[in-house]
Amino acid sequence: MNINATLIIQMIVFLILVGFTMKYVWPPIVKALDERAARIADGLSAADKAKAELSTANKRVEEQLSAARTDAAQRLADAERLAQSMIEEAKARANDEGAKIVAAAKAEAEQEAFKAREALREQVAVLAVKGAEQILRREVNPGIHAELLNRLKVEL
Repeated sequence: MNINATLIIQMIVFLILVGFTMKYVWPPIVKALDERAARIADGLSAADKAKAELSTANKRVEEQLSAARTDAAQRLADAERLAQSMIEEAKARANDEGAKIVAAAKAEAEQEAFKAREALREQVAVLAVKGAEQILRREVNPGIHAELLNRLKVEL
């Protein structure tokens, strides 16, 4: 055969192959490529959407953390104020109790001092009566009276 006839037959076979490929093989390949491109595009858009949702969720978490920190700080401040007021109240009660105890102790000390004065007066009265009794038993003599009074001073 001639090269020209072989070349023409090869061209015809090639054109038939190209036609067959274009009609039966190429559409499923293009369809698969289009589906894959669509899935990739959907995946990318889902990733972008997820990234945006993650960013939004992070912002909400930060806001909630900030609110929680503020709330915790407020509660801590309230607790400190409450503790301080309880301490002040306890101090006031302690001061009142201390004042009551001091007043009771002063009253008791005054009462004891009064009892001691009364006991001393009774003893002085007894001693004075004893001294007068001894003076009256002896004769009236200024020297003896002075001596008795000196003894009485020593006893007091």
